[in-house]
Amino acid sequence: MGETISIGGYLAQRLQEIGVKQYFAVPGDYNLILLDEFIKNKNLELINCCNELNAGYAADGYARAAGVGVVVTTFTVGAFSALNAVGGSYSEDLPVIIISGGPNTNSEPENQLLHHTLGEVGYNYQKEIFSHVTCDSVVIKHKKVAPFQIDSAIDKSLRTRKPVYIEIPCNIAGLEIHKPRNFNFNEQKTSDKRNLRDSVAHAAKLLNSVQKPMLVAGVKLRPWDAIDAFKKLADKSNYAVATMPNAKGMFPEDHKNYLGTYWGQVSSPGVSEIVESSHLYLFAGPTFTDYTTTGYTTLITRNKLINAGPNYVKFPDRTYNNVVLSEFLTELSKKVKPNNNNVTSFKRIKEDFVKEPPVKPKQILTTKRMFAIIQNYITSKTAVIAETGDSWFNGMKMKLPGGAKFEMQMQYGSIGWSVGATLGYSLGLGKNNRVMAFIGDGSFQLTAQEISTMIRYKLNPIIFLINNRGYTIEVEIHDGPYNNIKNWKYSELVDVFNAEDGNGISFKVNTEGELRDAIKKCIKHKGFSLIEVTIDRDDCSKELLEWGSKVAFNNAREPKESEF
Repeated sequence: MGETISIGGYLAQRLQEIGVKQYFAVPGDYNLILLDEFIKNKNLELINCCNELNAGYAADGYARAAGVGVVVTTFTVGAFSALNAVGGSYSEDLPVIIISGGPNTNSEPENQLLHHTLGEVGYNYQKEIFSHVTCDSVVIKHKKVAPFQIDSAIDKSLRTRKPVYIEIPCNIAGLEIHKPRNFNFNEQKTSDKRNLRDSVAHAAKLLNSVQKPMLVAGVKLRPWDAIDAFKKLADKSNYAVATMPNAKGMFPEDHKNYLGTYWGQVSSPGVSEIVESSHLYLFAGPTFTDYTTTGYTTLITRNKLINAGPNYVKFPDRTYNNVVLSEFLTELSKKVKPNNNNVTSFKRIKEDFVKEPPVKPKQILTTKRMFAIIQNYITSKTAVIAETGDSWFNGMKMKLPGGAKFEMQMQYGSIGWSVGATLGYSLGLGKNNRVMAFIGDGSFQLTAQEISTMIRYKLNPIIFLINNRGYTIEVEIHDGPYNNIKNWKYSELVDVFNAEDGNGISFKVNTEGELRDAIKKCIKHKGFSLIEVTIDRDDCSKELLEWGSKVAFNNAREPKESEF
């Protein structure tokens, strides 16, 4: 009972207890004592990043793979750089713990003007700013309440699947407090029993009464631990299943009833026709945004929709609150009658699979052929990361074998996210798996320097750098000279980042044969790999063209004026 530990050490131990193995940081004078205390915990590995934005993206990727991510910054100049990444984690329901060093607690009452601040005395602003992108933000100023503040913030992050902000002033991090006591983090909330029972009965009655019911997986299945429950419902019901675009990979694509991606007019062939003509559709954990609905052009009608959210179930005529998604899906699986009518309907209209022709070694690469060739090297140990842009649409077409994973940042869509996320995801995934990331040249230029961190920590992702000399997704939404970028010799960057001790390899390819040969060499390589693929500027998927026009139309709506 009398054993003590520093406040920084206490926080480090709590992070270890919730499963964190690596954390991402950039040092600054306000967080150095804190980092000293973290380093004392030999079960946590410090990953030094090139800047705080990338560190935040890495924590985001790590949280996707391992459950929770951590980024450590210095005050203002560091934390503000990470703010954008934390905002993305908030919008995507990811528990990321951002920890910032802070000024000495005496500085504000003594009216001291400090560096790395906004030039005014008053240092609570960072907590206030982060309160908009976190579920809790705390500043630890007194050691007596430090354990409570730390435990409470971490618990809120895990329970709500949102980031939290913890600020530790530089003269607080080393103070001694009692060692952590047992704490049951992330105790799952249970449903209101009556609402659970009634919502299940209501859903079962409706689903069992229609000829063509449909299941659609949404992105919130993962943060609310409902993936297994959804699959159980699919197995028991025998319903046809589709996934929303940002839920790709959350349902096994080798399942006998899996149809493909539902994304309105840019859905997998035949899927929108089946989903939208269904007599009733249950969307589990969906997000209906301009991006996921292709500019709000999907033909989903409220009178046929059961919307099962994280803690509610909405029917056309009523809503049941305090119903946990996983419990609802599990109980519903016990009540529904098997029905595969939509599977049968899909088989009637399903387009015959056209096998891609073999590699033509001297054929100039197109985007379509690039992804067709890469498809042959996707295994159950592969995690695909698709950057915002045409990689979304080409990634949607890839067939994921059982066990393969897929990640995109559709809600937030911050270009450049994928480079840092590849770093974090590779660490969270472990050495027995491999990340393949598809990144456009425009996005890559924002965060390219984190390749050096992947090389430094001997990670083995393969980055496919798609060089078409511009922001293709923006071109298809609204073109202009601002979508042009300065070309780089991307493949040569790996030699720069290798310096004297790195083990990265890179290739620049123009033909199908060169791409095939480069992939084979990268797979055998035990380290970082980059393949620069030169693609014509106007070469993009037809889905991006269709989707871009619909999003552009939605963006261009005239402002509505009051009649008065």
